Amino acid sequence: MGLFKIVQEVLCLCLMEEIIDEEEFVLLYEAYRPSNLPFPHSAYEKFSLANKDPAECKADFRVEKRDIPLLLDALRVPPVFQCRNGTICDGVQGLCIMVKRFAYPCRYSDMIPMFGRSVPELSMISNEVVDWMYTTHGHKITQWNHDLLNPAALNQYADAISYKGAALENCFGFIDGTVRPISRPDANQRIVYNGHKRVHALKFQSVALPNGLIGHLYGPVEGRMHDARMLAVSDLYDDLENFAFCPAGREMCLYGDPAYPLRVHLQAPFRNGVLTRQMEIFNEKMSAVRAFVEWLFADIINYFKFLDFKKNLRIGLSQVGKMYIVCAILRNALTCLYSNTTAEYFGVDPPSLQDYFR
Repeated sequence: MGLFKIVQEVLCLCLMEEIIDEEEFVLLYEAYRPSNLPFPHSAYEKFSLANKDPAECKADFRVEKRDIPLLLDALRVPPVFQCRNGTICDGVQGLCIMVKRFAYPCRYSDMIPMFGRSVPELSMISNEVVDWMYTTHGHKITQWNHDLLNPAALNQYADAISYKGAALENCFGFIDGTVRPISRPDANQRIVYNGHKRVHALKFQSVALPNGLIGHLYGPVEGRMHDARMLAVSDLYDDLENFAFCPAGREMCLYGDPAYPLRVHLQAPFRNGVLTRQMEIFNEKMSAVRAFVEWLFADIINYFKFLDFKKNLRIGLSQVGKMYIVCAILRNALTCLYSNTTAEYFGVDPPSLQDYFR
C-alpha cells in the first residue's frame, strides 16, 4: 500500500513539472491505484496481548488470557513468523491473527483496529500461520496417533462407551463423514456437488473418541464421494487392522452408520430385511451413545464459525481443506484445556495440552 502511495505522489510531481501530460497521468495513476481500500492502519496502536481484557481474549481467541502462554508453549510457536514478501510478525500476534480470523466470519479490514496492520499483511500472516500449523501439527490428526490410540487407551475408551449402555464391548470410537458446504466453484461444479445435502461441498472423515477429541481426520475429498469410498481411499482401515487391539490382543472396532461396510474393526447398525427385537435393541443402544460423541463434529463449527460462512470458502482462492484441519487441531487443543460435554458424559479425561502436542 505504501509503495502505491509513493508512486502516486511521484506522478503528481511529474505532472506539475510537465514531465508527463494529463492523459499519461490519468492512465498511470489508475494503473497504480491499489485494489485494497486505503484503511488508516497506521493510526491504530500495535497489538499487545497484555493490554487485552480477559473477556475479550476469550471472545476473540477462544482461549482464556491466562492460558495463551500455555498454548504457545505447547504448540512450540516460533518467536517470529516471516512471510514470503518479508513481512515479519511475532509468534503471539501471528497465532492471535489466525484464531481471530477463524473465530467468527469477519473481514480482514474489521481486524485492523485490533492489530494495527494492513489488510494484505493480515492476510499473509494468517495464511503463513495456517501453513505452519498444518505442517507442524497436522500429523496429530491426519495420521494414526499412537499417543492417543495406543492399546491401553483404546481399552479405556471401549470400557467408557460400554459403561454408558453400548451393546458393543470393544467399540472405542465413532466414525462419520462430515459435509462442509463451500462457495460454488467456477469449474468442476458437479464433482463437489453433494446430492444428499444439495450443496457444493468438501467432505471429511472423522473419528470421534469418548475423551472429547477428534482422533483421526481424513480429507478433504470432493463432495460427491460416498462415505464407504472415502474410507477405502483414506487407508484408515489398514491402520485399524494393524493397530486397533487391546492389550490382551482382542480386536477393537469403530462404529459407523449404515453407509459403511461391515468388518471386524468396523461395525454398523443392523439393516435390510426384517429386524428381530434383539437387533432393534442393539441399534437403539448404539445410536444413543453415538449421539453424544457426534457433538464433536458440530463443535468445530460452533467454535470457529468462519468455517460455516460458505461464501468465504472458495476453493482455488482459500485453503479451505487446510483451514478445517487446523481448526480441528485447535478444537482438540481447547478440549485439552477445558474438556467438553462428550468427555464429561463418558467420564474420560482428555490428555493435557503438553501431552497431546509432545
